[in-house]
Amino acid sequence: MNTKGHCFPKAIILQAVYFKLRFSLSYRDVEELMSIRGVKVDHATIQRWVFKFTPLVEQQFRKRKKSVGKRWRMDETYVKVKGQCKYLNNIVEQDHRMIKWRIMLGLGFKEFESAKRTISGIEVVRMIKKNQLLNPENSTYKSFISLTS
Repeated sequence: MNTKGHCFPKAIILQAVYFKLRFSLSYRDVEELMSIRGVKVDHATIQRWVFKFTPLVEQQFRKRKKSVGKRWRMDETYVKVKGQCKYLNNIVEQDHRMIKWRIMLGLGFKEFESAKRTISGIEVVRMIKKNQLLNPENSTYKSFISLTS
């Protein structure tokens, strides 16, 4: 993962992205958490980081994912984009209730691509927590960071 051209070190960018994907936090909540840790970053910047780096993390995760069986289910998920419900085909491993719950808590998305990338990042973190990563580290956060090395 190349973070050249960004004003913040890779570790800070990844921590902000992880906070957004792992916990049910708004971008402003992540901004406040980072501020508590001494990092002044705007919530819009965090949103851009999630949009940019989540597909890269997901790509690396797919390379290192344990096989979980021969069957999979297609899940139909609707997300709110600019006040309208949009259909998002979503391949889910087993437990998708948490992801749907996280989406319902939010205010909706402004762009469909942003919804798709955020949901895929949430799924990656959930799969790491469910021990579906080959050679995981000793914590979910360290496993997430290892996907970007």
